[in-house]
Amino acid sequence: MQIWGKVVGFLFGFMFGRIAGAVLGLIVGHIFDKTYSKDFSQKGGFTRFFTTPDELQQQAVFFHSLFSALGHIAKSDGKVTQEDIQIASALMEQMALTGEVRLEAQQAFRDGKQRDFAITEMLIQFKEQCHARRDVLQIYLEILIQASCAYKKLSSAEYSVLEKVAKTLGFRRVELDFLVNTFEAEQRFRSGRSQSSNKGRQRDYAGHHQNAGASYSAKAELDDAFKILGSKQSDDAKAIKKAYRKQMSLHHPDKMMSKGLPAQALELSKKKAQDIQSAYELVRQYKKF
Repeated sequence: MQIWGKVVGFLFGFMFGRIAGAVLGLIVGHIFDKTYSKDFSQKGGFTRFFTTPDELQQQAVFFHSLFSALGHIAKSDGKVTQEDIQIASALMEQMALTGEVRLEAQQAFRDGKQRDFAITEMLIQFKEQCHARRDVLQIYLEILIQASCAYKKLSSAEYSVLEKVAKTLGFRRVELDFLVNTFEAEQRFRSGRSQSSNKGRQRDYAGHHQNAGASYSAKAELDDAFKILGSKQSDDAKAIKKAYRKQMSLHHPDKMMSKGLPAQALELSKKKAQDIQSAYELVRQYKKF
């Protein structure tokens, strides 16, 4: 059984990041040992997504950082509930994590729940591993927001942890609030359009959908579309197009793949890109350009 990867990873991780670094080093070392013992041609665990040692380390750290931070958010209220566990499991399902990858994600979640988990040190290492690429860090933060906000309202303790995460990664509070509000708009927009499609409703921008009792008005849908684009109704066509291109450039799966994001994270980014495209088409129809 190969152990030198774990030994070296643990020692170097502890030297540079104390406990959090040791945990990350141990994980990367464990993956290296398993890869080495499989002749480097077989795929197992996180290694199924990587072709180089650098990609191996970068994406293993991405997964560990994501799920350990989610575990830390879950613990912020004092107790990890069954709902918190279900939320983490739902994210694993959405990211299609199975087998050893899922087990490693579950372990990361448990690591984050520990009272003495060094989340700041972990995030600093993650930021360094990403070479402080703001686009990658924003995708990471958006996925964390999605998992934290999708099924329940954020508590003050959970928001405080998210704010700490955002600040450590270089995002201001106003930027965090923008991402949270944008995600909430996406949820309403996606759900509202799905209901509208199923019921065959037509839009009436002066008021509500032409369907008695509709809870999601056309005006609310349009407001959310502008929020998704990061623009305002008073913006002209040039400003709206610029906002659209900026959002698509950040979330386009092909561009995200070139940044080294795991394939599973790309699936979530793909859904967001679809929302951005739909929002843009709706705004174009309203603005008539």
